[in-house]
Amino acid sequence: MESSLHQVWESASGNPFSPTIGKGSHFLVGFSLLTIGLLLSGLFGLNRSVVNIGVIGIPASLAIAFGAVYMICAVGVYV
Repeated sequence: MESSLHQVWESASGNPFSPTIGKGSHFLVGFSLLTIGLLLSGLFGLNRSVVNIGVIGIPASLAIAFGAVYMICAVGVYV
């Protein structure tokens, strides 16, 4: 078991991680997600119904959550 873990470690050293969204665009992505989330939250507050929970409410909360994480990463506090 140790030899296979060592092989994985050695093979990973030649293949560095490159993120899908680069560090330079974290602020733009975070700001966009927060803006979309706040707009959807306002729309959901105006039109509350059971159908709008899945259509507007859940995407709004996900956009705010991911936007907050990206904004935290944009200012240098990595989670």
